[in-house]
Order: sequence, then structure tokens, then C-alpha cells
Amino acid sequence: MAKAGTIRIGIGGWTYAPWRGPFYPDGLAQKNELAYAASKLTSIEINGTYYGAQKPATFAKWHDETPDDFVFALKAPRFATNRRVLAESGQSIERFVTGGILELKDKLGPINWQFMATKAFDPDDFAAFLALLPESHEGRTLRHAVEVRHPSFACAEFVALAREHGVAIVLAGDSEYPQIPDATAGFVHARIMGTAEGEALGYGKAALDTWAKRAKALAAGKHAPGLKPVGPGKADGKARDVFLYVISGHKVANPAAAQALIERVG
Repeated sequence: MAKAGTIRIGIGGWTYAPWRGPFYPDGLAQKNELAYAASKLTSIEINGTYYGAQKPATFAKWHDETPDDFVFALKAPRFATNRRVLAESGQSIERFVTGGILELKDKLGPINWQFMATKAFDPDDFAAFLALLPESHEGRTLRHAVEVRHPSFACAEFVALAREHGVAIVLAGDSEYPQIPDATAGFVHARIMGTAEGEALGYGKAALDTWAKRAKALAAGKHAPGLKPVGPGKADGKARDVFLYVISGHKVANPAAAQALIERVG
């Protein structure tokens, strides 16, 4: 049995004009930005899927423009999560899952179902939503994560519910949102949001070292140092793949922070 899972680190999206110069070389054609970013990072979380449907040919193009061992995370459509009754999300979920995402093939990583900060924890309705998330499609296992932003989710009942359904809880690091570091699935999905202007690498050395140690601990099935689990119980010691994305904060520095973390985790 492996002692630790694979750690993949990246950013949210790849099209951002201020990255031209600090990250993308001068003169690089915009059409080549994904290929360049994928050569420097090990994963990217696609944001465009949150706002609207993408064509199957687009997913296939993204697959073909990136290295063999590269993995994408997808933000699921807001139409499935930004609603009063989550139990009524079935059609939106099915439309997304059957809409071409499998064209990413082995490069399909976690699907992040993000909720608004005003969405409070309703145990019955959220359980109904999790039950709608398919474990697989056309023989390919799907990995689901939920990004919850209301303080009411920081409770043992929610952690137990996510674990029951094998769905990861997004670790919203360095943010105003609840930090729930509990491992509830066979992988970990983290989004860290604390890059700051004035730091060449987005984070200071100590913070980068801390997040690298946390990623390694989570990959080995241990608790993340300095983060208190919400639910009860000891860490299970099971190896897990970790997907960590540097987003928000001082966005122009996010690629530099991601690369610094990649270097630190080896």
C-alpha cells in the first residue's frame, strides 16, 4: 500500500491578462497559454464550467493541449448549486455530467460543487443533493467535492454526511469561509486564498512551508498541521491524492505560489 497519494498543485483558470509578463513569457500567443501553464503546474481548476456549458470538443482540445500526467478539476455549474431546494438539482447535474466532460479522459480530476456564502446547512436537503451526485458515468469514476461557505456547515453532522457519501469537503484555506480540513473521501481538494501583494511568491516562506507540510500530511492520511478537524475521530492513515489550487488573494502572484509549492512537495 502506498504511503502517500499524489499531490497536484495549480491555479484557477489560465486566462488572466496580468499573468502576461509575471508568468507567461512576453510574446507568447494567448492560444498557447494553457500548454505553457500545464508545463509549469500539475493541475488547473477550470472556472468556465461554473458559468456555462462547454462543448465536448472543447474538453477534448484541453485534453490534447496538456501533458499526459496533467489533471483538471472542474467547477460544476452554478445552476445546480445556486438554488433554494438542492433536491431539485437532478437535471442540472445530469446535463453537466453527460455534457462532454469525459472527453478529458484520464485528465478528469475532481468536480467542485461550489455553494454561495448565503446557503446554510439543511441536513435533509443537502443529503438529497449528495445522493444525486453519480459515482460514475460510462464506466469512469467521478470524484465530487463540495465547497460550502456558510458557517453552519462547520459541524460534525455535515462532516459525517459527506463521509457517508464519499464526497470531499473543499478546504478553504486562508479565507473568511469555514476551514473544514476533515478527510471525507478518497482524495483531498484544497483551495488556498491568502496570497498577498508585496510577497514575490504570493506567500512568505513560512506560509509556503506550512502548506507544503499540510499537503504532505493529507496525502499520507494524517491531519493537516495547525488545522483542527471539525468532526471527531483520529486520522485514518489512508493514502489520498491531494489537489491544491492557489486562487483569489493577490491573483497575479498565484502561479508563482503554486510553483513554489510544487517545488516544496517534490
